[in-house]
Amino acid sequence: MPDEKMDVDEQIECLNRALSLQQRSVLEYSLVAGSVIGLEFQAHASKMRQHALSELEDATRLVEQIAALGGEPTTEVAPLSFTADPSKALDGLIENETEALEALQAAIEPTGREAASEAVEHRLEHMIMRKQEQVDYLLRA
Repeated sequence: MPDEKMDVDEQIECLNRALSLQQRSVLEYSLVAGSVIGLEFQAHASKMRQHALSELEDATRLVEQIAALGGEPTTEVAPLSFTADPSKALDGLIENETEALEALQAAIEPTGREAASEAVEHRLEHMIMRKQEQVDYLLRA
């Protein structure tokens, strides 16, 4: 069946959208990790550094997948901003990470049902799970 095969062009487009947001995640977690002030937020700085590293690893995985499909990885980074207010910074992270989660979820749709497709879908699901755990942490912070 034709709809069982991966739509490669759409897959690359969706992965690049997720990559742009993923690259923002790396930078945003780094900004928050290095700039939070106040005892109640200092405990989170180390965790934010760990999250930034995890985001970088997943960004690399997205680049690898795009390249493997014959696409060109985007160098665009989704818009980000900085605020010195730690509470607002965490709220911004939650909002932006939710957008990134939605993009990763949308990238599952064009995967199809071939063996290679299943591998892409599985990788995206792991990224979603890890990122959702980070959002859950932020919601508790």
